[in-house]
Amino acid sequence: MSNLQFVIDGPPHGKARPRITRSGHAYTPENTRKYEKLIRDVASLAAYSQGWKITDEAVAVSICARFPIPESWTKIKKQKALSGELYPVKKPDSDNITKAVLDAMNGIVYKDDVQVIDIRVIKQYCTTGQRPGVDVEIKPVITKGA
Repeated sequence: MSNLQFVIDGPPHGKARPRITRSGHAYTPENTRKYEKLIRDVASLAAYSQGWKITDEAVAVSICARFPIPESWTKIKKQKALSGELYPVKKPDSDNITKAVLDAMNGIVYKDDVQVIDIRVIKQYCTTGQRPGVDVEIKPVITKGA
């Protein structure tokens, strides 16, 4: 099986914590539900077009979250962001971005995100010509002795 790759357009979002009503009912915030649906839709289309079959084997996931460079920054600061000298050390956290992406791919890319044994996440600013988004790549992991 080959790798699966897709891009989620738009600024990266993290998975928000569940909210609790006064009656004690927990629910996922609307923004998180919408973002995970977007990821599911993009992942489904990519899996179909790339011939990816849902797997129950181990996988490795690489995530690159690309953030826009703030317009208010000075020319020097923008140049440092473009050259990779500055990174977006701001919200959303890498782990929350990861959680949103992995949870959304359950039942589409793999049966459950427990199968993800290797994760690489990087947050960076968009370079010239790039738009904000999240690049995702899933690779099957060949286990030794299997």
